[in-house]
Amino acid sequence: MGKVILGTTLSLDGFINDRNGSVEALYTDLANWRESELGKESIQNTGAVVMGRNTFNMSEDPDWFAGNYEYQVPIFVLTHHVPKKKPKETGQLTFTFVTDGLESAIRQAKEAAGERDVNIIGAANTAQQCLRVGLADELQVDIMPVLLGGGMRLFEHLGETQIRLERIKVMELPGGRTHLRFRFVR
Repeated sequence: MGKVILGTTLSLDGFINDRNGSVEALYTDLANWRESELGKESIQNTGAVVMGRNTFNMSEDPDWFAGNYEYQVPIFVLTHHVPKKKPKETGQLTFTFVTDGLESAIRQAKEAAGERDVNIIGAANTAQQCLRVGLADELQVDIMPVLLGGGMRLFEHLGETQIRLERIKVMELPGGRTHLRFRFVR
């Protein structure tokens, strides 16, 4: 069975977006990432994606995902309300809007992914929920060489329990991105 991977990109000062909520400064190298060994491996190994509604809403046109998003796999979107219009889907990319919580979304994504990995991609709330209840096997953090000076921090609101990690990979990528991969120690 594949792994459940929580992935995110941070600024060097620890923010996942700027003061205006934009992530643009953190993904200036997205085309390079897709062509890198790391990006190709991630795309090949991913069988399903779980994302928060805010991440889904970052695309002004929800139909954009079909044929453009790097992960052309089943996507499970955490939400309180299912949109009235379902986004465009393809033979590989489908959308399921999950209203009964993160655990349900991950369970459904694991079933859809089969032997491949589930990538949890999302804003702080989704990641923090995942970290608090220990639903991921790995944490992948990419750090971009930019200081945003403010915005939303990922590693807040995690509760009192310490989360122990074991580093399993460090890698530099074109564009200044530094990739860190950790295994959760249980």
